[in-house]
Amino acid sequence: MSGLPQTPSQTVGPFFHYALTEQAVDRLDPDGRAGEPIVVVGTVRDGAGELVRDAMIEVWQADGGGRYRHPADGRAADVPSAFIGFGRVATGKQDGAYRVSTVMPGTVPGRDGSVQAPHLNVQVFARGLLRHLHTRIYFEGATANDADPVLASVPEARRRTLLARADGTEDGQARYRFDLVLQGADETVFFDA
Repeated sequence: MSGLPQTPSQTVGPFFHYALTEQAVDRLDPDGRAGEPIVVVGTVRDGAGELVRDAMIEVWQADGGGRYRHPADGRAADVPSAFIGFGRVATGKQDGAYRVSTVMPGTVPGRDGSVQAPHLNVQVFARGLLRHLHTRIYFEGATANDADPVLASVPEARRRTLLARADGTEDGQARYRFDLVLQGADETVFFDA
């Protein structure tokens, strides 16, 4: 082996706006048949509180019946055919905002007979990150939140960073606000992959 030094690591991006999100997938249920329609909006901020205008957000979720469009979910055949269950959007170049139109997910079976509360699985890609971040969006006031094993594993004082809050309506659909904070005092809880 030669004495050459290791290649320095590089951060991810910022190339999302012109590489991966040119064709955003921001409507996860185009036909509106997979559950109660909702809209999730928010911004992405860095540790200094500045808007991140070149991040990419990926969302993966179950339909209103708690079924994933995935072969590992034995109930996938019952998912409405138009329900995508996956979305990819960029934050706005001016306002650092994202928007996803989807359905309120149902409860999902967990390990050992537990039940996971309605949630969206989220991955965040942004400049300065060596690896993308994983988190979940839960919905404030959902009765199943109290029994969710993942949410229960988060210290109580930090759980609020995982809760989307009702934020009025948009085009007749319930709108929820979920802001992502990448670092600092109000940092969103992120999970190991």
